Amino acid sequence: MASKRKKTSSPPSGRSKLSCFLKWSGGGVFVLAAGMGLTAFLGWQSYTCPGPLSTDQDIVVPHGNYATTLSSLQNAGVVPTNWWSGRVFLSAVALTRRDGQLHAAELHFPAYASIAQTLWILRHGKPVQHKLTIPEGLTAWQIQALVQAAPLLTGDTPLPEEGSTLPQTYTYLRNSSRKDLLVHMQTSMAQTLKQVWAERENGLPLGNPQELVTLASVIEKETAQPDERPSVARVFYNRLQKNMKLQTDPTVIYAITQGKPPLDRPLTHTDLQTASPYNTYVYTGLPPGPICSPGKAALEAAAHPAKGDMLYFVANGAGGHNFAATLGDHNHNVLLLRKQKTSH
Repeated sequence: MASKRKKTSSPPSGRSKLSCFLKWSGGGVFVLAAGMGLTAFLGWQSYTCPGPLSTDQDIVVPHGNYATTLSSLQNAGVVPTNWWSGRVFLSAVALTRRDGQLHAAELHFPAYASIAQTLWILRHGKPVQHKLTIPEGLTAWQIQALVQAAPLLTGDTPLPEEGSTLPQTYTYLRNSSRKDLLVHMQTSMAQTLKQVWAERENGLPLGNPQELVTLASVIEKETAQPDERPSVARVFYNRLQKNMKLQTDPTVIYAITQGKPPLDRPLTHTDLQTASPYNTYVYTGLPPGPICSPGKAALEAAAHPAKGDMLYFVANGAGGHNFAATLGDHNHNVLLLRKQKTSH
């Protein structure tokens, strides 16, 4: 009887091993690719989805490395504070480095800004501009106080020369110098005055641009009505040409307060006798210098006065003035004003 032989399994052939390896490696590549794809998808979602900032905000981005920038944005609520969002932000910075450097500045971020929007702002956004408005007719002392009180500026404010700054709205960056802002205001006045002086009407009794500023400052304080300024200028020019005193109250107030208004009371007869070269009730001609900073409109009025032979004006009780060429007509206008006051 023949004996039974045991069947023995033969080792896998080289081809079988290769096939097995390819199956496993292919599966691994698939898993790796799927994982990378999922990571990229989730990263893109985090990169473009709305951020946590609930309202528009101006935020100071400090100098430092990318981690410092990320920390400041997370503390401000622009970028989510979780680890994943931080990784997405830093990775996006690295991947988009060719788009430009991140800026350290005070920047404006809209509500719900995504990481993509945030990076664009960090690279291309303009620094926040703060505004300071200097109204027409303020004295140097008042302007100094306004600039000194303006927020987010550095340093002290020098006292400017009277009438040397142009009233208008100025913009400045956080941590700008108050002194530099004041210099900018003075440069604006110098440029404006140069243009107005060059285009002034011929034959005006003015010796230099500073005298135009002086007259414009008196015009500025005499009327708040734009359409009246050229007429007020004509009154003063007519009086100067006749060697008459200007007799304008604002110059007396300036003499009494020394440029630090308000006076907080009506002028008295004694006030009109104040011994000061600024007092145009006592001295003939223009004051020795401006009594405030006139705006461009007042400068233009001084350079282009209205036509006419007016020598007087008085308030009309409605915010404007009545003008007259003779003392008799002027006294009539004064009487009308007094009647109007007593009737009220």
